[in-house]
This record gives sequence, C-alpha cells and structure tokens, in this order.
Amino acid sequence: MKAHEIMIREVYKVRETDSVRSVILQFIQHRISGMPIVNEKEEIVGYISDGDIMRYIGKHKDIVIDSIFYVNVIKGDDFNFEDRAKKILDQNVMLLAKKPIKVAWDEEVEDIAATLGKKQFKKLPVEKNGVLVGIISRGDVIRNTFRSLL
Repeated sequence: MKAHEIMIREVYKVRETDSVRSVILQFIQHRISGMPIVNEKEEIVGYISDGDIMRYIGKHKDIVIDSIFYVNVIKGDDFNFEDRAKKILDQNVMLLAKKPIKVAWDEEVEDIAATLGKKQFKKLPVEKNGVLVGIISRGDVIRNTFRSLL
C-alpha cells in the first residue's frame, strides 16, 4: 500500500507569511492540532503543531535561550501567561515552525508507519514533485492496515 492510497487529500495548511493567530484560528475552526506550512509554490517549508505553541506560552523557569523568539519576544519569563499568549499571536508562523518531516506520494505505508512510530509524530505531510498533496495520520495507517484483517 502506498501513501497516495490512504492519505487525506484535503489538507488544512498555512502560508509561511501568515501569523500564529491564523494558525490558532484554523486549529479552533477545524478542530485540528497541527498543519503544514507552505510557500507560494505549495512546497512544504515547515510544520506547526499545538505542541509548538504550548512550548512558547508555558512558564519558562530555568530555560536555555535557544531561539530568537525567546530573546526578542518572550525575554525569559518577564510576562505572565496571558501576556505571553497575546504576544505570540501576531508573530510569523515560521518563528515557531519545525523543519518538516514529509513523505513521498509513492512511499510504502510500512515505511510511513515506522516514521510515525519512531519519530512520535501524529501526522506527516505528503508531497509529490515537491508540492503538498495530502497528509497521513497514525489513524489513517491503522484504519487502512487493519480494516481487511479484522
């Protein structure tokens, strides 16, 4: 079984020029917890999840300043929780983005399962010719693998 056989083709995504506010609005509207970030050519340039946002709005005691975001936006723990949440809304989505782990359109599902399990990702964007064409979740792999076996 190949990625294109089980992937979800209608993918919620965000542009690399969008704000974190637009991401959160999509999370709320579509009841999702993560999505790919694409450029103007629909190439996958990042991925953002609710976990990425949690990392920045949570309390930061004994943090290591490892990002420009902490230095220029959060500045340690100078803000209370609500202030940190407000401050992040108008930041560019790429500030919080992770480097995308993606799968090819024709990749075998067993390889995708290994990546989802090993890396502990919940979803992976699917690309064909460098362009976003779908997304695969752990649930998609489980449902499609075991449907005919039960």
